[in-house]
Amino acid sequence: MTLPTPLTGVVPPVCTPLTPDGEVDVPSLRRLVDHLVTAGVSGLFVLGSTSEAAYLTDRQRRLVTETVVSHAAGRLPVLAGVIDMTTPRVLDHVASVTAAGADAVVVTAPFYTRTHPAEIARHFRLVADRSPVPVIAYDIPSAVHTKLPADLVLELAAEGVLAGLKDSSGDLAGFREVVTGSRGLSGFSALTGSELTVDSALALGADGAVPGLANVDPDGYVRLHRLCRDGDWERARAEQERLCGLFGMVRAGDGRRMGGSSAALGAFKAALHLRGVIASPVTAEPQVPLSQAETECVGKHLAAAGLM
Repeated sequence: MTLPTPLTGVVPPVCTPLTPDGEVDVPSLRRLVDHLVTAGVSGLFVLGSTSEAAYLTDRQRRLVTETVVSHAAGRLPVLAGVIDMTTPRVLDHVASVTAAGADAVVVTAPFYTRTHPAEIARHFRLVADRSPVPVIAYDIPSAVHTKLPADLVLELAAEGVLAGLKDSSGDLAGFREVVTGSRGLSGFSALTGSELTVDSALALGADGAVPGLANVDPDGYVRLHRLCRDGDWERARAEQERLCGLFGMVRAGDGRRMGGSSAALGAFKAALHLRGVIASPVTAEPQVPLSQAETECVGKHLAAAGLM
């Protein structure tokens, strides 16, 4: 389908369910898509950080994209991450996911080597020139060690290189600069990647949200978006605070024995498993799995949020 311009609403970064032997669990992935679509989300983003894209082989990336595109069956747009270190490698991924039917590609700055803003701009221009679908920038300095400057994002948006921004930088002031500066640009989408400040982002004019926690509670984020759009800020604040409490599940994992990615993705998958959406809470190697006690802690967060 054609990507709506601008893209609005809740666009979950879809988790990638895995089997105990580390392969993509296709039946669980289809159930997860149904879980999200039924809640009324506006799009699906595969192969991002929450999808464990960095841990998947090229074969698995292709399978994830094909499965989600096929099962979504045109009901809503599918965005696919083409995250890799350099422009040639990203272009290979663009060819793969668009052949599989993705409606847009999501692109980070190059990484591994330090890049100058001029090189970052060249990267996005080259990708957009070769991509048959719209390009959305992904600002995630925690992963690629480069912050996308607001003025660069706006310059590329004005040129038509970028159709949007997914901001996972944690820099609300910088995101506000993009939102404010893009108001006169037709078709540009400013999307927050933060679970915890969706109400604030929408209040300052963001078009939508891409929260990983929406895998677990898509209804909550769809409800939050609707309340904000209706101007019911008191109820929106209450819903955001409930979701902030639910997000506490990412701290269930013991930081003395696992990294933040293991804890957060492990919690999301444990929650989806406890809710009966996916068959296994397995995360990709070498992430450390949650213990039984940590999984029980996730269950307590679900119960407190009214989800169990």
